[in-house]
Amino acid sequence: MKFVKKNIDLLNGNILKSLTELAVPIMATSLVQTAYNLTDMAWIGMVGSDAVAAVGAAAMYTWLSSGVVTLARMGGQVKSAHAYGEGNRREVIQYGKGALQLALVLAAAYGLLTNLLAGPLIGFFHLNSPQVVANAITYLRIACGFIVFAFIGQTLTGLYTASGNSRTPLMANCIGMGANIILDPILIFGLGPIPGLGVAGAAVATVSAQFIVSLVLVLSMRKDPVLAAQMRVWKPTPLSNIKTMIRIGFPSAVQSMLYCSISMILTRFVTSWGDTAVAVQRVGGQIESISWMTAEGFGSAINAFVGQNYGAGNLKRVKKGYMKAAGIMFIWGMFTTLLLIFGAVPIFSLFIHEPEVIPAGADYLRIIGFSEMFMCVELMTVGAMSGMGKTMEASVITIILTAARIPLALLLGGTALGLNGIWWALTISSIVKGIIFFIVFQRMMRGWGTQK
Repeated sequence: MKFVKKNIDLLNGNILKSLTELAVPIMATSLVQTAYNLTDMAWIGMVGSDAVAAVGAAAMYTWLSSGVVTLARMGGQVKSAHAYGEGNRREVIQYGKGALQLALVLAAAYGLLTNLLAGPLIGFFHLNSPQVVANAITYLRIACGFIVFAFIGQTLTGLYTASGNSRTPLMANCIGMGANIILDPILIFGLGPIPGLGVAGAAVATVSAQFIVSLVLVLSMRKDPVLAAQMRVWKPTPLSNIKTMIRIGFPSAVQSMLYCSISMILTRFVTSWGDTAVAVQRVGGQIESISWMTAEGFGSAINAFVGQNYGAGNLKRVKKGYMKAAGIMFIWGMFTTLLLIFGAVPIFSLFIHEPEVIPAGADYLRIIGFSEMFMCVELMTVGAMSGMGKTMEASVITIILTAARIPLALLLGGTALGLNGIWWALTISSIVKGIIFFIVFQRMMRGWGTQK
């Protein structure tokens, strides 16, 4: 397996060291992605809460697109990791190439559909202000029309991770964040001869940053013979490989899209408290992403670790790796819980400056803060289960418990809690999911020997 040795060896040696070396750059990448999302929100917040509401509504569909690309990314990452573990270079290349081909086709279809249906898609949220609606449609057309760069970036990140290389995606995202930080104020407010584009400027800045990230990842692939071979997307991929990737990725893709769809329904419910409530939800969710994007990043690391070791038949190593990862996520989750609960007002004040909106935003952060540790364990466990190819089991649990948010939100939102009842519905469901996922994986590991 000489082609694996250039990257982190996930099959041998100290488990904590291997996990840390792989996970830290991925978590840092997630923090970088969070940072430039927060940068977007900070600049848009200076325009006003209406602009934040517009971006918040449109961004639901960029979030939905993450579920679509999961079909390619998850299938490619999991099967590539299994092939790395088995020492099968040919299959590594075929799965990587097939994943990129799927991503390109899905990006073209998604970009076309969202542009053709932009009006009805934004109309779903029943926003109150015509200007907010118009801005949301503009953002949607730009961000989703060029979604191909995000799809390429996410799929390539999965293939790098499967190979044990998490440093290159970190470098690419740092460069992208730098570009976004520079472009945001220039395109939103204007500079010299460059006119201020407002919400449209934020969308152009985001798309430009995604393009830069994808370009850096593509150029860097030329240095690795296996990754370079995966880039030959003009060569056909065997249908059997495509079918296998779809089988692995489909449950995770459906899970992600349903998760987002449920959030859209809740957002529509939130609009009954006004467009400002949508802004609170959008900003609060972006701040909370400090926790969940990092946990999701760690989930990608444990996915690759489990995938390679499961492919090699090292089940005892899988079990030990999962328990060490759970301990790390517990600590990170507790840190973010304390940060959101005790820092709610000053943190939210960085993004929304209207005094009448800040108390509602602080309530969101305090309430959602209680679920962070459980959510971190949930996302890490989903990554571990997916690494074994058990995406269906993970998806069923996630879909059922996430769907329960709708009746729970209707129930609690109709009490004296009002809008805060919606946030409590999110928190309660996340706590339950974290506990159940941990118990399920413990039972899966029970009795594991050294062979599958």
